[in-house]
Amino acid sequence: MKNVIFHPLAEQELIDATAYYEEQKPGLGLEFLEEVEEAVNFLMLYPEAGSKVKSSARRIILPKFSYSLFYRILEDDRIRILAVAHQKRRTQYWAERE
Repeated sequence: MKNVIFHPLAEQELIDATAYYEEQKPGLGLEFLEEVEEAVNFLMLYPEAGSKVKSSARRIILPKFSYSLFYRILEDDRIRILAVAHQKRRTQYWAERE
């Protein structure tokens, strides 16, 4: 099983999206956070499940929210989440993240 780490900007995107959903409806932020957690746990077991989007980057789509996790599988048995991106946000803004 691989360990998962978040790029600092991806971590901030997660915090911002959670806060946004919580403002829209109490409890919705927690639902979003739980869905991200489920996706991360899935990636820990099946790291290559996401579709390739750019060289070594992959994407997994959250089923209930309009968000995707962009990530890279690292050589040291870790997965790095590069972005927690809304699907209508400009594409590949995260592409330069390591």
